[in-house]
Amino acid sequence: MSAVELSGYRPCVGIFLVNDEGKAWVGRRIGMPQGLPAWQMPQGGIDADETPMQAALRELYEETGTDKAEIIAETSDWLYYDLPAALAGTAWGGRFRGQRQKWFLMRFDGDDIDIDLNRHHHAEFDAWKWVEPAELPGLIVEFKRPVYLALLAEFRDHLKR
Repeated sequence: MSAVELSGYRPCVGIFLVNDEGKAWVGRRIGMPQGLPAWQMPQGGIDADETPMQAALRELYEETGTDKAEIIAETSDWLYYDLPAALAGTAWGGRFRGQRQKWFLMRFDGDDIDIDLNRHHHAEFDAWKWVEPAELPGLIVEFKRPVYLALLAEFRDHLKR
């Protein structure tokens, strides 16, 4: 078991994808319980043989169906969140209490038609849209909201048009 696993946090990456208008990409998660916010930015685990950057590029492709983006910034440190008690014992087989995430700000350099949620064999989203970055904290589940607020603060200068 790695030191990361011993800490109780699943190693993960997140992708803050923005278009030429400065809007952020969000997808609606499949299978969210009724009443919970279902929109989020792409994220996913880091495989044992990957760097965070490699994982971010892979996750971008797996979750959005496109690789048409360039990395323009990454968080200076890891961001953490804890799962609510009701999820902590069941999510990821109960092995982790939350996630440890390295986030990457990427500029989308394709066209909307390049995004295909069904390109990968296991779709995580059933819809997507571009939103103003300031809307992000209101779209995410409450326990992840502090991460989104930290991202807005850290990437603030990059997000100015």
